[in-house]
Amino acid sequence: MTNADFEKLVDTSDEWITTRTGIKERRIADETIFSSDMAAAACKNALEMAKCSGDEIDVLIVGTVTPDYKLPSTACVVQEKINLPNAVAFDVAAACTGFINGLSIADAYISAGVCKKALVVGVEKLSSFTNYKDRNTCVLFGDAAGAVVVEADDSGSGVQSIFMRSDGKMRPLLWAKTGGAVHPYTSEFTFDGSDKITMNGSDVFKVAVKEMANACKNVMERAGVGPEDISLVVPHQANIRIVEALAKRLKVGMDHVFLNIENYGNTSAASVPLALDQANRKGIIKEGDYIMMVAFGGGLIWGSALVKW
Repeated sequence: MTNADFEKLVDTSDEWITTRTGIKERRIADETIFSSDMAAAACKNALEMAKCSGDEIDVLIVGTVTPDYKLPSTACVVQEKINLPNAVAFDVAAACTGFINGLSIADAYISAGVCKKALVVGVEKLSSFTNYKDRNTCVLFGDAAGAVVVEADDSGSGVQSIFMRSDGKMRPLLWAKTGGAVHPYTSEFTFDGSDKITMNGSDVFKVAVKEMANACKNVMERAGVGPEDISLVVPHQANIRIVEALAKRLKVGMDHVFLNIENYGNTSAASVPLALDQANRKGIIKEGDYIMMVAFGGGLIWGSALVKW
């Protein structure tokens, strides 16, 4: 779905969208495709790349705020679709940080000896959750999924440090008010947009830049590395201005930052694994590289993960 398509829907232009967000187009899933379908496809690709069979997976963690159903978890649906007979499957609802949250859980499980191999997925069908009458938000979001296989290893590679934080006091800055137990759908509901994503963009921007930078600095300090050691930053693809401001605070050149926002927009929990996969398949990531992943989303919640490839 291109910026030209949005010019037909709301009062906007390609120039307005590109200048403020860096987005030119985004992918929108067909009405017959759901989060579990995209997640299953990503999982199959990850398993194939890792040369791993489904019966080796001990846990499946799906980060999403656009589940197929309220009950059961999307992870359980994915488990059925790709046949993971020995896994426990569950969702993590952490908006744009869902993948990093899931990775932190997998890291903790493996480190504690609870499991040996995990599948971690970030997936969103945000088109089902977007108000296409709100020009400030509708141009931002796309649909996608990304997945990784995480396994026990004593070589020194893998997750080096993870940092997670949230502040629930700021939840009205980025949320969907209606549809939960506090404000359930009733027969009087007028579809006024309160069940869709609403955001105070300027306030979110300020907090995102500050806290994403702090999260990155925290994991670098814990791991004993500096900005000069980071081979690639893989940030949540929310807004080009946020990413540029983040790079400046970290003193990392934009040539060390992976971007795909122009083609995919903001895909929430799918954003980081989607970008990570593309960077890997393009041969940008080399063995021994330090990769910094960082995200920020509704909650408000943010986090970072430093990985040695």
